[in-house]
Amino acid sequence: MIVVKWKRKFEVNPKLPNLLLIIFSLFGYLEWGQGQHSFLFQAEAELFSKLVSNPADVIHPLTVLPFLGQVLLLVTLFQKTPSKILTYLGIAGLGLLFGMMVLAGIFGGNMKIILSTLPFLGTAAWVVRRNWKSRIHHQEGE
Repeated sequence: MIVVKWKRKFEVNPKLPNLLLIIFSLFGYLEWGQGQHSFLFQAEAELFSKLVSNPADVIHPLTVLPFLGQVLLLVTLFQKTPSKILTYLGIAGLGLLFGMMVLAGIFGGNMKIILSTLPFLGTAAWVVRRNWKSRIHHQEGE
């Protein structure tokens, strides 16, 4: 009897992780004050409307850096092979905001905020691990 071992490797489109990071970054959830809450895509829309009328009100590191992170991730979607450096910089920019959201959720005891960050943070960890493993395998092949 012949035993055949099938080793199937699931190939992921290299742009898919960055697309997922962008999508998941839009669904972070924020709550503040009495009855005040918003998803990040709603907050971004509001920031864009204020950017036109009063840009000085919008310029803040916790708004600019995550936005730049999203832009960098968006740029990688138009590259033939997504740049790992741009991907890491995009994750770092968005990671600052999502890290603050996790801390706010923990200190405020708000599970909705914490849970809303998990898809982005989990995907970011997967991307970093995936890129790290591909770097190690590439070095072993040299």
